Amino acid sequence: MTTLRFVLGDHLTRDIASLADRSRGDVVLMAEVAQETTYVRHHKQKIALVLSAMRHFAEALREEGANVDYVRLDAPENSGSFAGELRRAVARHRAKRVIVAEPGEWRVREALANADIGAPLEIREDDRFFATTSRFAKWAQGRSNYRMEFFYREMRRAHGVLMEGDQPVGGRWNFDADNRKPPPKTFHPDAPPRFTPDATTRAVLDLVGRRFADHFGDLEPFGWAVTRADALRALDAFVSDHLPDFGDHQDAMAKGEPFLHHATLSPYLNLGLLTPREVCAAAERAYAKGEAPLNAVEGFVRQILGWREYMRGLYWLKMPQYARSNALAARRPLPAFYWTGKTKLACVAEVVSQLRRHAYAHHIQRLMVTGNLALIAGFAPAEVEDWYLAVFADAYDWVELPNTHGMALFADGGVVGSKPYAASGAYINRMSNYCGTCAYDPKIKSGPNACPFNPLYWDFLIRNRARLAQNPRMAMPYRTLDTMSEDRRADIERDAKAILDDEAFCASS
Repeated sequence: MTTLRFVLGDHLTRDIASLADRSRGDVVLMAEVAQETTYVRHHKQKIALVLSAMRHFAEALREEGANVDYVRLDAPENSGSFAGELRRAVARHRAKRVIVAEPGEWRVREALANADIGAPLEIREDDRFFATTSRFAKWAQGRSNYRMEFFYREMRRAHGVLMEGDQPVGGRWNFDADNRKPPPKTFHPDAPPRFTPDATTRAVLDLVGRRFADHFGDLEPFGWAVTRADALRALDAFVSDHLPDFGDHQDAMAKGEPFLHHATLSPYLNLGLLTPREVCAAAERAYAKGEAPLNAVEGFVRQILGWREYMRGLYWLKMPQYARSNALAARRPLPAFYWTGKTKLACVAEVVSQLRRHAYAHHIQRLMVTGNLALIAGFAPAEVEDWYLAVFADAYDWVELPNTHGMALFADGGVVGSKPYAASGAYINRMSNYCGTCAYDPKIKSGPNACPFNPLYWDFLIRNRARLAQNPRMAMPYRTLDTMSEDRRADIERDAKAILDDEAFCASS
């Protein structure tokens, strides 16, 4: 009785549940399928990263003696879908059962669960996370809201991370208030390590260059880690070179500096080349040795043990209905400049240019530049979410959707965030050096030279007053709005309309 063990592209962990009890006679199936490369038009580097990492993982399994059946994207007989490749493999190997770890995306799980593949399919719980989906559901049961901070504290206690007995190290759970410094005038941290493509990666780059030439982004230079060994090197480099300074400036943005002190480990975590436990443990060891301060280590751990786990739990708790909500009735089409970067807004142009080159932007660029603009301008959530899923190397639906839909766009009406993360140009000016070279002035509130974030922010409050005015965390901006004269509010609405009606600004992609 042949058992077929199906390994997905983001399941590249040697002891994942689908492989943990592998026997000598089992067949490991891996398949590159067209459907997964085109359901959104992924960045070229994202496609290359996944395919190369898959090929290297398959080769590592072969070196261990595993019987690996690997279907390449350009194989003539490739059906183009997971279901099709499973049917073909079941027939090819006369398999009596198929085992797969739980897919990370609702779309894929439903497709596999409902597919007729010619053999029973066992979907095993993905135990690589700190919290299983059932564990999160238990935590959420009976709660009126699902604030991440409370989940994060429970995870710290449950796993003994940065704890002294039952109390947090340093006497505080959260050091976020210490991590909001703007960039210094001279701020040029070393870039994270880049890895030279080997023959396997070079073959993938050639394939992607031919097949996906019209997708977003630059394919080269390509320097992502595609093996576990190199991903571990990237982790070591972050902990030694960047974690000590990560905390203070983790919310800062600087022109020409795409990485600053950020880890850039999320692509490796989301593929499975690194595990969240080992990444958090590495940060804890640095603190214990006195090599990194607590505000940096806690802030880093919170992103992984807190936000990452929370996003996944919420995704599986609320899907599929979650993706359909649109609490602020935002319906404007996404402008073309989200893809082209051709805009006079220096901050947006910088982030899109960075995405084109690196398939990467850090969390404040995602939330407070591209996300903030989409929120206050009222761009349609589904279009914005497809964009986020397409342009980032680390984007998978389980983590991208709740971050974008809930945190950035408030489209869930407050499930993720207690308030919309809306801000005027003053925030971007304070936390970056983008504004000094911009055609607009963040200090000007109205007229053609005003930063568009300024009228759009106040117009957002005016448009959504019925939906937001009762939110306690919105009381202060609404009090400020109420002190404005009728003429000032009319100017805001006029300026916002002029921006959103400007064909150069809002041309649809």
